[in-house]
Amino acid sequence: MVDFIADFENYLINEKKSSKNTIESYMRDINKFISYCKIKHISNLKNVTSYTISKYEEYEIFNGHSNASISRATASLKCYFKFLVREKYIDQTPMVNLKKYHVEKKLPEVLTDKEVLLLLNQPDTNEYKGCRDKAMLELLYATGIKVSELIELKLSDFNQQIGILHINNSKKGERILPIYPQAVSALKTYLKNVRDIVVTDPNEDRLFTNMNGQAMTRQGFWKIIKQYAASAKIKKDITPHTIRHSFAAHLLENGAQLSDIKELLGHDDISSTQVYAQLIKNKYALAYRKFHPLAK
Repeated sequence: MVDFIADFENYLINEKKSSKNTIESYMRDINKFISYCKIKHISNLKNVTSYTISKYEEYEIFNGHSNASISRATASLKCYFKFLVREKYIDQTPMVNLKKYHVEKKLPEVLTDKEVLLLLNQPDTNEYKGCRDKAMLELLYATGIKVSELIELKLSDFNQQIGILHINNSKKGERILPIYPQAVSALKTYLKNVRDIVVTDPNEDRLFTNMNGQAMTRQGFWKIIKQYAASAKIKKDITPHTIRHSFAAHLLENGAQLSDIKELLGHDDISSTQVYAQLIKNKYALAYRKFHPLAK
């Protein structure tokens, strides 16, 4: 089968400017579908119909995949077939009249103030690695940036004199984020005592690297978070994004406006930020039902 997958990947990279994670997700979904077509002896993408797609979704359900997984795969295929039509590889998209799979939107997990402090206090700052990790954790909670943004930060993005961070995004422009004094201090200590020892390549301009002075991966930082969550005896399923959620929820809980949190997080639309309002609302409702004498 001629699947044009390489052309589609180039389109995602060069035209859509999709993130690495999005590209990997799309390619994984599409390769799975192509494998299914081969099993069903469909040798030409022009022969794929909406019935084919529906049967593929049923096949995925039979194999234990969730509604969320199927919805994501369907979105990937919609993008793929739209590209094939645009490039005139096929005449029309088969992604029509498909069943919609309801996906229950879960509210994000957040840490309490106490849990955040426990997590931030886990790294041993007397060690090079602990000093670096302390700076990274403090910066995450101070700014609410994504891990992908954290590991791509340049030295020039941190202004030591006035304690701010520049986030440069080719799609969304620049965000200028304030940093609380404790995080600024942790960053300065790391830069003064650790970074130049770990990073020996004079051309390396990343703010943070792994302990070999090379680029850190998202998976590498995920392991760091898991390690410190375990040592802090925090039972919640913590990911790096949990700190971003906690940053937003704590700001809102202490009186910040949704519109300001939206700008700090770099959300395109305030609807993405409103999930934190629902989170706080649920928290207060739970406290009411638990503690009000007539609400039990």
